[in-house]
Amino acid sequence: MGFIKFDKTQLINLEYSLGKEMLRSNRAGSFSCTTIIGCNTRKYHGLLICPQPLLGNTRHVLLSKIDETIIQRDAEFNIGLNRYPGVYNPKGHKYVRDFEAEIIPKITFRVGGVVLTKETLFVSKEQKVMIRYTLVEAQSPTTIRIKPFLAFRNIHELSKKNIYLDTKYEAVANGIKTRMYDGYSPLYMQVSKSKTEYVHSPDWYEDLEYFHEERRGYESREDLYVPGFFEFPIKKGESIIFYAGTEEVNPAMISRSFNKELKNRTPRNSYENSLINSAEQFFYKHKEGTDIIAGYPWYDRIGRFTFISLPGLSLARNIDKSCFEVINTMVSQMKDSLFPETGRGPETSYQSADTSLWFVWALQQCSDQKKENGNVWKNYGEVIKEIIESFAAGNPWVKMHDNNLLHIDSSYPGITWMNAVVNGKPVTPRFGYVVEVNALWYNALMFAIHSASEAKDKKFVKKWSPVAESVPEAFIDMFWKEEKGGLFDYVHGDYKDISIRPNQIIAASLPYSPLPEEKIKRIVDIVIKRLLTPRGLRTLSPENPVYKGKYNGNEAERDSALHQGTVHPWLLGHFAEAYFKIYGKKGVEFIEKIYNDFQSDITEDGVGTISELFEGDPPHSGRGAISFAGSVAELMRIKSMIENMKKKK
Repeated sequence: MGFIKFDKTQLINLEYSLGKEMLRSNRAGSFSCTTIIGCNTRKYHGLLICPQPLLGNTRHVLLSKIDETIIQRDAEFNIGLNRYPGVYNPKGHKYVRDFEAEIIPKITFRVGGVVLTKETLFVSKEQKVMIRYTLVEAQSPTTIRIKPFLAFRNIHELSKKNIYLDTKYEAVANGIKTRMYDGYSPLYMQVSKSKTEYVHSPDWYEDLEYFHEERRGYESREDLYVPGFFEFPIKKGESIIFYAGTEEVNPAMISRSFNKELKNRTPRNSYENSLINSAEQFFYKHKEGTDIIAGYPWYDRIGRFTFISLPGLSLARNIDKSCFEVINTMVSQMKDSLFPETGRGPETSYQSADTSLWFVWALQQCSDQKKENGNVWKNYGEVIKEIIESFAAGNPWVKMHDNNLLHIDSSYPGITWMNAVVNGKPVTPRFGYVVEVNALWYNALMFAIHSASEAKDKKFVKKWSPVAESVPEAFIDMFWKEEKGGLFDYVHGDYKDISIRPNQIIAASLPYSPLPEEKIKRIVDIVIKRLLTPRGLRTLSPENPVYKGKYNGNEAERDSALHQGTVHPWLLGHFAEAYFKIYGKKGVEFIEKIYNDFQSDITEDGVGTISELFEGDPPHSGRGAISFAGSVAELMRIKSMIENMKKKK
């Protein structure tokens, strides 16, 4: 049995199989995502989802899904699966025999004496998807009918039957060119077999239901447009490929293109290769540079998580110089000392207390990995100077006080990474002196001084060394809980937040930590006792009266739990760093177990990748985005830490 494989009994159990989702993205900003059984359960599912140049380069679902029918001796067997209110129709899952995804998703159907395989390949650098059908067994002449369901809408919206639809089409080689609405890229649908008939029969299929959206408190029913169907004969042993994309192709080249693309794929034949495969999919190359998509299927770039995930993602094969390409892209879009946090173009938001400090950390990590330390000050010294000078003088929401610690203005209580808002109010307001922000500030100062010293920038070193040297004492005076140990989460005036949260582990983990070893050990012990789970660190101790162990319900209910107990896997990278600081090589067994325990999660939720969140209460079910850059990246970084620690004498 392959590493990612499901059998008939699992697949025909819809409660089980509809909870397993497969994602494939490319480096052109497009992706394909649906359940392993081929039934869409989210508005974010689709076979071809790609940026639209004339619509702000936002991502839109062009081809939502396709349904196939096997025809033999005038008998028709629809092997598709759709959910409508109260019913599934058709019920093609009853013909499914197995599913595997060692390289690309492959599903096998058996209908009487017919055995048909279906392999879906999403092209890596272009807006194209190809589906290869192979007739393995057949006792009589067989025909395949393909019915495409089109949406042509933004990923965050739903398609509805309307009068503005353009039903016209243009014939192209072995297929058609169509476009539902003006402003969209055309969609080409072609078949590799020359004896393919297209029958134009425009129709709406109404009220397809996406139960994941209903559970999340959103509108959940969609109308999809079917322009007609493709039909072609297929012989035993023959493979025929259906192509959909934004450019016309030569049908004679489809098969060659499919096989060439297949050879370049990283096989998902192990836990480690699945992580590598997943890591490569977060990079998005575009005309302005290279970005990191924070997660699939609904996130775009998030500045903070670009930097948090970049060092781990850059450990993947085939990434090469992408680490610094991402850094340079973000630097090119800086505004004063701030990086873009969310949005693009005119809608870009730069509001964040710590993203610029995470930039310094990411630069520090990537420079060490790529052995570029000697060029840091030469290439990025001016950027680092600007960040430090600006934070010291004060930007609109953060300023260095006389104690040389950073202070967040109380008017901005939701600009750390714990930034969920419900009914206009932050769920976890954090302002004043915030623990991880000040730890990141100290790390940035020390890294800057070290880099400037190597570059013999004596003026910078002379100015900022006294500031950096004073921070550890001020930090400990401000945050250390003398009686119970551990760190206050934030301090504002006389108020000291005693909540046990994972932000203190970030302070303990950084390359330049303001904490001595004995205090780091006490923090590690507290985190193990109160926050550590097999899937990451809880965002709040279960002993806290506002702890929420479940992450479900509508948007407000989910956001209320997001940082009040919900588990975030990305925090494990910082936990592992702090743990190794204390236990060194003796800590390998413990951290390696944490890393290996995620292997079972590879076939849950987002198959072949790691979810954004997990519930705080056992069994710690996966939640949030099915594939999150930070989750994958930090597991890869933990693997690298383990390997490096094993090499030490």
